Amino acid sequence: MPRRFAQGRFALKNPNKYMGIKDPLYRSSWEFAFMKFCDESPAIAKWASEAVKIPYRNPLTGRYTIYVPDFFINYVDKGGQQHAEIVEIKPQNQSLKEKVGKNLNNQASYILNRAKWEAATVWCRQKGLRFRVINETDIFHQGNKRR
Repeated sequence: MPRRFAQGRFALKNPNKYMGIKDPLYRSSWEFAFMKFCDESPAIAKWASEAVKIPYRNPLTGRYTIYVPDFFINYVDKGGQQHAEIVEIKPQNQSLKEKVGKNLNNQASYILNRAKWEAATVWCRQKGLRFRVINETDIFHQGNKRR
């Protein structure tokens, strides 16, 4: 049976930018595309995959557990300022309430994701970082479209 999602080890072109021991593991073509961006973008100074562990309470089970966001990035903006942020990559249908619809799996994913992201936002704020969720629209954005 073929795999549903692209998975594998990402071959680093710029290993000096990656903060990790082993080549990072991607679990989707979107994560692969983001890794390629981090590895090749001159604005990204350092990056890591699944490097941060954030405690949170699972609202579906009531248990405390750990959330591991997809990426940590350190970059320089157009003004020369350095920034660090945690990035989570999620499909739009799991991240926007209006996209969840009547599908119970999407509703459960949305509830769980919101709890993780709220914990990550608080954790990042305490550490002076930014937390951001990006989706397929952000990753494959083709610039401003004129209407």
